[in-house]
Amino acid sequence: MDIKVLGTGCAKCKATADLITQLAAEAGKPVEIVKVEEMRQIVGYGVMTTPAVVVGEKVVHKGSVPSRAQVLGWLQQGE
Repeated sequence: MDIKVLGTGCAKCKATADLITQLAAEAGKPVEIVKVEEMRQIVGYGVMTTPAVVVGEKVVHKGSVPSRAQVLGWLQQGE
């Protein structure tokens, strides 16, 4: 499962990637986190606030660090 974290490398962007990695490991779900830091690519997703999360090429979250429940929901969708 590929999950993209869109953001310029701020603390919240790092926290988002770390949270997804941690919860995926706990759930035994193989994921690949791709960090997208270039503004042109981020805007290409229609995102103006970061961090944002893209699952299956669909923006599923933007503007804050997602909750544990949100991340677990995305991981379950990938089954």
